[in-house]
Amino acid sequence: MRKDLVYTGRTLFGTMPSKGQEMDDHYFGIIQPRIASFMKDVDIELWKMGVTAKTEHNEVAPGQHELAVIYSEANVATDDNHLVMQTLKRVARKHGLKCLLHEKPFEGVNGSGKHDNWSLTTDDGINLLDPGKTPHENIQFLLILSCIVKAVDEHAGLLRESAADPGNDHRLGANEAPPAILSIFLGEQLEDVVEQLISTGDAKRSLKGERLSTGVSSLPDLYKDATDRNRTSPFAFTGNKFEFRMVGSQDSIAEPNVVLNTIVAEAFSDACDILEKADHFQLAVHDLIKKNFTEHERIIFNGDGYSDEWVKEAARRGLPNITCEVDAIPELVTEQTIRMYEKFHVFTRTELESRAEIKYENYAKTINIEAKAMINIASKRLIPAVVRYTTVLADSINAVRAAGVDEVSVQTELLQKTSTLLRESMNALRALSEVDGQANTMARGREQAKFCHDKVTPAMDALRRPIDELEQIVDKSLWPMPSYGDLLFEV
Repeated sequence: MRKDLVYTGRTLFGTMPSKGQEMDDHYFGIIQPRIASFMKDVDIELWKMGVTAKTEHNEVAPGQHELAVIYSEANVATDDNHLVMQTLKRVARKHGLKCLLHEKPFEGVNGSGKHDNWSLTTDDGINLLDPGKTPHENIQFLLILSCIVKAVDEHAGLLRESAADPGNDHRLGANEAPPAILSIFLGEQLEDVVEQLISTGDAKRSLKGERLSTGVSSLPDLYKDATDRNRTSPFAFTGNKFEFRMVGSQDSIAEPNVVLNTIVAEAFSDACDILEKADHFQLAVHDLIKKNFTEHERIIFNGDGYSDEWVKEAARRGLPNITCEVDAIPELVTEQTIRMYEKFHVFTRTELESRAEIKYENYAKTINIEAKAMINIASKRLIPAVVRYTTVLADSINAVRAAGVDEVSVQTELLQKTSTLLRESMNALRALSEVDGQANTMARGREQAKFCHDKVTPAMDALRRPIDELEQIVDKSLWPMPSYGDLLFEV
């Protein structure tokens, strides 16, 4: 392997520009061609396996990219998704790159997730979620839509659990990721149809896209779409499908799709029980659509999912706000969930209880690994580096004074600030080591996972705060790890 592609500890993604070399020259001359070559090889490797990768483009965050695969049946799409993740990592290594699938590696920077595009089709290819040009007249579509709204409202906690993992806990609700509160975005057109059905019992119109004037005589006016434009929604209708945006970037899409398929099957089953007994079918369908929308209207929300007002409004509506995986796991073993899964022969009670136990253990192990890595890095690399820097500052102060110059206020201020943060770091390190040790002595299960969330994770945050601040102060040549700038802007 070429030496300039080996991870040396200075940068994770490739080589840093040499002295006198401009960053732009480095990027366009070395990094960008490497990325282009990497993505070409990814396409070729995926196509060899029959995975129809089609769209790749840069995303919002530095070094963040998106890849899309053409839709297929749920089981095939799930297999393809795993193959894509494996291929990205494998091909990245060949190009001297690192493919990071963690959901939220950097605080304050956009995290990464998956958009699970979910739709329903008949065995002859008809999309049941296609509303047509006049959705208010499409009774079949409205019935199916109302059943989906009912399903998501009744099992919001379970759907949230399907996208729960430690990394995703940090991502949800932050920097263009959907919030942890489950809601459905329907868009202006469908929301208006639903409001008509609820308020009057009948829908007589469908909103059309508005005309947007460009203000430039040489350009035609544009039409504003009346469907999805809300990127903060966890579960959004996007024209002829729903997009479940909660799934984490390293997660399998299997569990979310199992949940979606089963909860909607239950809603369809409930609808069949009512309609099959109806004396007047058309009237019963109409009444059921209105009933479903009226009883489950609370799950529909077209506003800003990031706002504090929505958190309060969601609480008023009675919607669950499950902010961490530990609190989400119990949704697997509620009596409501067990009855549903057993009814459709998906999982038994024992299988669900086993899954909950495994998830608690995995959560605790993940936090334990992260805590131990943090303790090791801080104690063996970062704190010693800060000690060396304080020595450099102290030597500088003594040398300047020995030269007969009394003005050493800058060096003194830096030394005092660095020493204060160093003390905070040591105290935080001891506290983290103590709680991590306590966690390791506990029996596996919910209690240990809860302790890791409530005690270990805050202790990790407490250590990170002074260390992050020290990274901004300590001389780059003394800092033993890649900086945020190296990691974020090298690719």
